[in-house]
Amino acid sequence: MEARRIQIFDTTLRDGEQTPGVSLQTEEKVEIALALAKLQVDVIEAGFPVASPGDFEAVSQIASRVKGPTIAALARATEKDIETAYKAVKRADKPRIHTFIATSDIHLKHKLQMTRVELLERAEKAVRYAKSLVADVEFSAEDASRSDWDFLCQVYERAIAAGANVINIPDTVGYTTPMEFGALITYIREHVPNINEAVISVHCHDDLGMAVANSLAAVAAGAGQVECTINGLGERAGNAAMEELVMALQTRREYYHAVATINTKHIYRTSRLVSALTGIAVPPNKAVVGDNAFAHESGIHQHGVLNNPLTYEIMSPESVGVSRNAIVLGKHSGRHAFEERLKYLGYEFDADTINTLFAKFKDLADRKKMVFDRDIEALIVEKAAVRPEWYTLAYHHVASGNNILATASVQLRTSAGVAEAAGCGTGPVDAVFKAVEQAVGFPVGLKDYQLKAVTAGEDALGEATAWIERDGRIFSGRGLAIDVIEASAKAYVNAINKMLAVCGFPAIEEAKGGNNHG
Repeated sequence: MEARRIQIFDTTLRDGEQTPGVSLQTEEKVEIALALAKLQVDVIEAGFPVASPGDFEAVSQIASRVKGPTIAALARATEKDIETAYKAVKRADKPRIHTFIATSDIHLKHKLQMTRVELLERAEKAVRYAKSLVADVEFSAEDASRSDWDFLCQVYERAIAAGANVINIPDTVGYTTPMEFGALITYIREHVPNINEAVISVHCHDDLGMAVANSLAAVAAGAGQVECTINGLGERAGNAAMEELVMALQTRREYYHAVATINTKHIYRTSRLVSALTGIAVPPNKAVVGDNAFAHESGIHQHGVLNNPLTYEIMSPESVGVSRNAIVLGKHSGRHAFEERLKYLGYEFDADTINTLFAKFKDLADRKKMVFDRDIEALIVEKAAVRPEWYTLAYHHVASGNNILATASVQLRTSAGVAEAAGCGTGPVDAVFKAVEQAVGFPVGLKDYQLKAVTAGEDALGEATAWIERDGRIFSGRGLAIDVIEASAKAYVNAINKMLAVCGFPAIEEAKGGNNHG
């Protein structure tokens, strides 16, 4: 039996960005979209344009600059939303409007205050208007898995008749089970008369830990598109993880008789890019992309893998872009060796970017005995996160011990000159954060902080992530350095820069007496 081709609809930049604590800037979204294009996803849902001017701008930029995949924009079933979505994606080579409305009785009664007849009319009108603007229209019935099945079939029939060429069946609250969801897909296929005129899509959430299983059950029942995110990001417990879906289809192709045409060798790199830019760490035991995914602790397992990897590995690390190659670079490695290593890892950059990365590599190699692939990838992600910065860490000094109060002094470069300050804290990181807060001149609400090593060894790069909160929004910052205090300070300053880019500077009366360097 010939394998069916399953379309991969990536919603990392829309549903994934709704992950608590994630706030991406336009250039970061474009960077991720370009990585998704390299992965060869079929559809990139770039955002929800009507939500904010920033979201509109990001979708517009992606539509203009990212080639290959279809670029979709989300819109509620209203003319304003749909028109705004069209304006955002109209410059894409392959634009799609994705419009939705809830269909479950609980949503009809408590959110929409609509009758079923009114909803049918609204859905049909929305799809018809979207179809007048673009050829590619997707319609979603929000909370489909808790909707009445017969009514759901009526909604989809009307939507397809109005012009929808993709109909999406979301498990919006992660409520369903694989057998139940597969049965729903089958029921829709058998009870929607014009179903063959549209692709069946599914969008599953992971509230009960079954998003991937439900999506695969839907594929087995005949779905032709799966909506997912990198690393399973998304609201609440997240969405179906793209890397797990794709590798399950590839590894168990003989079972599903279906395949996604994804360039799987870019999976690991894309996962790490998304992790770094969103500030959401990948758990070590995460399937496919976690640090332990191809690690073998047991002696019996190690012996088997050395004799034949198939004994304990159902997929090779190379198939998702993880290298087994032990070659490392050092301070005597030249530009050519560095450039060749970038190519081996699957990265292609212009000469200027390679020069910038090589300078960072040489600086790191002077301080570190051996530079591993993970170190190089960390430098690449750091390059990807470059943005206009209000503050840059120029200098820091910390004094700390078990019997003394930790103190820190920092110097920040700004467009208005240099800002210097000192602070005390319960430990060296707390002290440097207090000093940075004094230097910027306004209160910064630290929400969370995390520190980890990029690789093993006493001279390993430290990767710090700091989350700050302002006006109910959370912003993450990332810092990279061999000195973990320096990495922490960079992460805090990076988070502040992100916050300022979105919220602007606090009013003078909010400040703690420092200078506003805006």
